[in-house]
Amino acid sequence: MSGTKSHFPKVQATDALIVAHGQPSDPEPAERALAQLTARVQACLPEMRLGSATMANGNRLEEALTSLPTDGLVYPLFMANGWFVRTNLRNRLGDGAYRVLPPLGLDPALPELAAGLVRASLKSKDFQPQQTQLLIAAHGSAHGQAAADSARAFASALSALLPMAKIESGFVEQAPFLPEISREIDAPCLCLPFFAMDGDHMKEDVRQGLGDADFAGHILPALGQADDIPELIANALRAKMTEREAA
Repeated sequence: MSGTKSHFPKVQATDALIVAHGQPSDPEPAERALAQLTARVQACLPEMRLGSATMANGNRLEEALTSLPTDGLVYPLFMANGWFVRTNLRNRLGDGAYRVLPPLGLDPALPELAAGLVRASLKSKDFQPQQTQLLIAAHGSAHGQAAADSARAFASALSALLPMAKIESGFVEQAPFLPEISREIDAPCLCLPFFAMDGDHMKEDVRQGLGDADFAGHILPALGQADDIPELIANALRAKMTEREAA
């Protein structure tokens, strides 16, 4: 028996990996923010071991995959099942038989969670829903409709839950662009950002962009940072793990 030791450090195995896009221009703060969110999910899901990785931080994703079994769970912290999830993430997962869950933005429980946030904001501002518009700020894409379709489906689901005067979507990367549509609003307005993380899009395109457009409404935090999101993610992972064990 050889006494040669492995040069690779032992890494504790994980059951599931939460993956986000991250911030290419400054990857470490986004990596830390995702790790903090993952710790909150872990607190809701003590029966599983969770890891996290952003795709924009070099080989961080590939490193994290070394601790994930080939049939482990991958949770995309994205708002749409667009190119990053369907193509880029799948390619970087390689040949492993990982079980990739639907992204956060497609979770059927998300509209009700968001409706609760809007109701609380309406109450705090003493706004009447029938006299208040809701602006969904979303990413969109210049190269496909998946991101916009996801935001519009989310807005449609919200319209069945909230008696708002109007619910509209404005985008960062496609028409109708967020600043332009915000200028057409002539009633009290709440802006709900359909974003997973509080990154540059939130800071520059939503907050700064709407400020430059003289938006007078109230901007809520990124939806993916809401207090109840960790429990929502934990429920999705738990259900997928139960499904795997029953197979």
